[in-house]
Amino acid sequence: MSIPNSSTQASAPGNGWAQKWWHILDNWKVGIIPLPIFVLAGVLILIDGLGGEFPSNMVVMTAVLAFFGFACGEFGKRLPLLGKLGAAAICATFIPSALVFYQLLPDAMVSSVTHYFKSTNILYLYICCIIVGSIMSMNRTVLIQGFLRIFVPMACGEVVGMALGMLAGLALGMDPFHTFFFIVLPIMAGGVGEGAIPLSIGYATVLHMEQGVAFGQILPMVMLGSLVAIITAGVLNQLGKRYPHLTGEGRLLPGDRHDAAANLNDQGNPVFDVSTIAAGALLAILLYMVGMLAQKWTGLPAPVAMLFAAVLIKLCQGVSPKMLEGSRMVYRFFQQAVTYPILFAVGVAITPWQSLMAAFTLSNLLVIVVTVLSLVATGFVVGRKMGMYPIDVAIVSCCQSGQGGTGDVAILSSGNRMVLMPFAQIATRIGGAINVSVALALLNYFLG
Repeated sequence: MSIPNSSTQASAPGNGWAQKWWHILDNWKVGIIPLPIFVLAGVLILIDGLGGEFPSNMVVMTAVLAFFGFACGEFGKRLPLLGKLGAAAICATFIPSALVFYQLLPDAMVSSVTHYFKSTNILYLYICCIIVGSIMSMNRTVLIQGFLRIFVPMACGEVVGMALGMLAGLALGMDPFHTFFFIVLPIMAGGVGEGAIPLSIGYATVLHMEQGVAFGQILPMVMLGSLVAIITAGVLNQLGKRYPHLTGEGRLLPGDRHDAAANLNDQGNPVFDVSTIAAGALLAILLYMVGMLAQKWTGLPAPVAMLFAAVLIKLCQGVSPKMLEGSRMVYRFFQQAVTYPILFAVGVAITPWQSLMAAFTLSNLLVIVVTVLSLVATGFVVGRKMGMYPIDVAIVSCCQSGQGGTGDVAILSSGNRMVLMPFAQIATRIGGAINVSVALALLNYFLG
């Protein structure tokens, strides 16, 4: 039996008070933040708040978003029953919205968070790292098969969702025109920037109404549709745990697997360094810049153009296995460390609580629930008939009624399927753009 020498004993983890302190740091956490660091962040934020101002620089905002984002997410996770149905994403988004409306957050903090969120476009950094990382982690063959097949359940779901949503409105005695153009269509319009705003501009032109009035009627339906989709994704995630044969846990097709890096150590674990992760992050950023150029030249939304560019690079084996692993690690970092802070910023900056509450009428809710559930159920059934994993297809279908990119983040977080972000972007942005274009063309043809 070997006896450790004094140097070994001194360096061995867990001697005396240090072991207890390290145990607290490693095991007591709020989200991913060790509890002592979380408390320290809260104290420093409070001191800044007492000073009456919050710098909107990246350092301070990182602390503020992390503290409140993970606090709201942790609260949602611990709610009985609802914690398993996506309440963490809901709480991280809607609690800050309510806090702003009821003036429970300092005005200086609200102003700084809003300015930081809008001026930095940090949401797009998050989305590009998630999209590129998830694409680079996919199997090349199954990747293209998934993109080709996902359009069928998407199209079927939209047709059934619109039809049953209209029938629900008629059964409740609602005006068919209002039901379709101001409730059902906004749900599937692709969110706010790509959906609600273009719709409101088109309605203002064709229907001779103020754009602000049209936008005020459309926005709450987009938000409520996204809320129902978040809850539905959480339910689907629990369904997958109960019936594992129905889900690929982030894979659309049987036989799919995530590509791993080629440089492995003797234990089969990936070997990479900091430069590999940095290269993966830079790849995502540069591909988004390519998407921005494509948007300027073709009008295709930048995230979608970036998505296609990433798929092309993946299929052509344009980056090395080591760099693929770097992209995957960037994806995992943003998924685990940035999701709830981003959702908190979304709640503070662009989620109007009063508009959401104004739309909470029984008839609106019934139409929205019928529309979203019929869309998702159709995706589930059609996906299963096509030999795909029905729960994962249904979670992508949830994103068809999401609040744009922010909705995709919340829905996939609730469903624990962030790896499906590329397919979610197809469902949200391309599907939404098609719906808005066709609807405005029809409206202009009959009433213009």
